[in-house]
Amino acid sequence: MNIYAVIMAGGVGSRLWPKSREKSPKQLLHILGEGTMIQNTISRLQPMIPYENIFIVTNKAQIEGFREQAPQIPVGNLIAEPFGRNTAPCIALAASRLRDLDPEGIMVVLPADHFIQNVGEFQLKLRLACDAAYEMRCLVTMGIMPTRPETGFGYIQHGEKPGQENRFHADGLRPVLTFAEKPDLPTAERFLASGDFLWNSGMFVWRVDTIERAVERYLPDLYEQIEAIHAARETDDYQDRLESIYSQIHPISIDYGVMEKADNVYVTQCEFGWSDVGSWDETYRLSRKDDNANSIVGDVVTIDTHRTFVRTAGKMVATVGVEDLIIVDTPDALLICKRGQSQRVQAVVDYLRRKKINGLL
Repeated sequence: MNIYAVIMAGGVGSRLWPKSREKSPKQLLHILGEGTMIQNTISRLQPMIPYENIFIVTNKAQIEGFREQAPQIPVGNLIAEPFGRNTAPCIALAASRLRDLDPEGIMVVLPADHFIQNVGEFQLKLRLACDAAYEMRCLVTMGIMPTRPETGFGYIQHGEKPGQENRFHADGLRPVLTFAEKPDLPTAERFLASGDFLWNSGMFVWRVDTIERAVERYLPDLYEQIEAIHAARETDDYQDRLESIYSQIHPISIDYGVMEKADNVYVTQCEFGWSDVGSWDETYRLSRKDDNANSIVGDVVTIDTHRTFVRTAGKMVATVGVEDLIIVDTPDALLICKRGQSQRVQAVVDYLRRKKINGLL
């Protein structure tokens, strides 16, 4: 069983504006930990998955950044999407590449922007998922045991008994009953109380041939489009064909397009200190704090300041008599946001796009 990793790294991370930009997205930044997010994602796969088996799917504007930050990954393993089309096309495109290498190989799909505290436990659960996906030829997603009624994550409801007898049940593999979108707070509280809902981490494991058959069955139009791209790989006008076909692909998530429809979907129950670092609120929650619950990085003076998050990389920032704020200062933009509202930072990015203020995107 050969294992390959596909790291999805084409997003912009607009909720982490103004630090995260189109050409320097959050996966190329130091947000938490010692390295950048992509470096930490690659590192936690070692030595389980060799560098030559790791692929990164991103966009043309970010390719050079990944070459600089991940020189150990072969250049040929960097896959550039001409346009972002959500996760299903990204995964199908990568699967078509892996088919040429090993159609029976295991494909581990990981976002580039996750934070994981216990790498040893992560690798144990990942190995479980790989073994199950290989032996059962099923689709496996990695679910996180919830610790709070979180409204910023999707959820997965699982059953107690596997649909078929397997040796993985005792290790926490469960059949998936349903997927749920990000809930409101009362719904999240019900999910937590029920005991059979997990956070949807967006990490998946399957055989290459298994996911390709699923895409062919549930997303036949996408399958035909990816097949046309695959057939054009050795042609002189490949890039033109790629852009032309990709422009016609309908954006759709792998959850909605495949996982919610398939009947061979399982979830692993995981506890390894996971977080989707998708907002400044989540970054604050995970950061070290001083005696006043402030998280401070940079030249900052705090007076009578409590539960506040400040990041500055240049000028001195002073806060006086404030609480529960998020302050992020960059050379060309300043964000001031009330804690608990950082999911709405994306609205600022949407405004900049509408006004075509490209220099701040």
